[in-house]
This record gives sequence, C-alpha cells and structure tokens, in this order.
Amino acid sequence: MIMLDRICKSYRTKTGRKTVLDQVSTVFQSGHNFGILGPNGAGKSTLIRLLAGSEPPDSGIVRRYARVSFPLGFGGTFHGALSGRENVAFIARIYGAAMRATIDYVEGFAELGDYFEMPVNTYSAGMRARLAFAACLAIDFDVYLIDEVTEIGDQRFRRRCAEAFRQRMQRSDIILVTHNPHTIRQYCDRGAVLANGQLTLHEEIGTALESYHRLLQESA
Repeated sequence: MIMLDRICKSYRTKTGRKTVLDQVSTVFQSGHNFGILGPNGAGKSTLIRLLAGSEPPDSGIVRRYARVSFPLGFGGTFHGALSGRENVAFIARIYGAAMRATIDYVEGFAELGDYFEMPVNTYSAGMRARLAFAACLAIDFDVYLIDEVTEIGDQRFRRRCAEAFRQRMQRSDIILVTHNPHTIRQYCDRGAVLANGQLTLHEEIGTALESYHRLLQESA
C-alpha cells in the first residue's frame, strides 16, 4: 500500500510555475493494479517518481507500506561512467538481491551484447530503457512502477515484456502510466486520472477511461 498525505508538487516552466499535485491525499491499496491517465503535461511521470521516492514532494508525506520499485525503464537510475554490468551489481547491493542471479537475468533479458560491458553513457535511449526495465524486473518488489515502457523495443521484445508482467502480477501489484486504453484494460483493475493538480481514483477502469476521454474532449 502507498499513501499520499496532503502532497503538493510543482515545478518551474518558461511560462511560470506548473502545479502537478495540489494537496492530494489518496491511497493505492494493495492487491490492485492501477492505471494512471492524464493529458500531456499533467505530471504523470513526476507522480511516478514521487511514488518511487526518486523525487521529493514540495510538502506532504508519501508513506510506503510495501517494497516499491524504481520507475520501470527509467534510465536515470544509472551512473553513466559505469558499465551496464557494474550498474546492475550496484543496484543488486542496494536492494539486497542475489548479485549473480540479478546480473544473469538482466544480461539475458536486456540483450545488449557487448554493450553490457560498456559505460551506460554510450547507450542509446532505447538501450538504457532495456537495461532499466530488466534491472527492475530482476528484483522482487511488492509494487512495480511503470511509465510507458511497454512500448519500447521490437514486437518480440514487447511480447517478452508482456510475459514478464504477467509473471510479476501473480505476486506483485503494478502502477502503470500509459496513453493506451488497451494496455490499461489488459493490466489494470483500477484507474486514476491526473489533471489540474488533482488525482482522482476510480474503482472501475471503464469509469476512469470515460473520465479521461471527457477531459480530452473538454480541452480540445
């Protein structure tokens, strides 16, 4: 379970200050998979980083009563001067995971070839996403945070991602950001809509999608 207690978050833009969350309090209950929807620029990726703890709120408290992943596919997890292997070894140490098993899983899943031994700052964005995706899946978390990364790679890689999701969902929850209604329906049983600084949770995916589509029509 993850609780947001009166969370405020904003950041500077060229046109002024953008509010992502304005005194938001809500609960992501255990045993459910949440799909987060919202228009471009609403702050969905910022919300995922807040849930992960990789970015702090301006005020309020995020309470985590579960082992929560870093954002799946988030390349900012890595140190650019270290190789893929060295980064994975470091992550395994941080999370207390078996190092050899973690490295072997990531090397096989990410399919980076010789690049696995090269500095991450030589990787393309897609390669970094593959490495981060595999590193996250290699560790057992109670909640996996996913930000649009099911769309990376070729069709074969996406099929492997889908199978990995299904395996993890047998014992873990997910919180997923995507613009794809099919992906939301496939993986999630509850929805949330982020807009205008407010996060509204829905117990039914259908009502979340309806709310999201109304929001898009109103802003068109």
